[in-house]
Amino acid sequence: PHGCLLFFPRPVWESHREQIAAWPMSARAWQRIFLGNACDVELDSAGRILISPELRSAVGLTREVMLLGMGSHFEIWDAAKLAEDEQAAVAGGMPDVLSNF
Repeated sequence: PHGCLLFFPRPVWESHREQIAAWPMSARAWQRIFLGNACDVELDSAGRILISPELRSAVGLTREVMLLGMGSHFEIWDAAKLAEDEQAAVAGGMPDVLSNF
């Protein structure tokens, strides 16, 4: 939903998958996006993963990508898109919820 791919460890994904499957019919399109496009990946001997062409195309991944650790999961971004989003966030100012950070 934010223009990146979400990469979950299996135990975390299984919990999310159950929650997503229980969403109401009004969220059916998002169920299809999250569940219908989910796929298992394996690390190769060099610690790399292969991202399918369909998923790369869906979020516009090019040659340079960024892998961001987000606590319970990772986000995989096109490097240029991430830079644009971060610049827009900084330009928009820090939200009030972070005022005590």
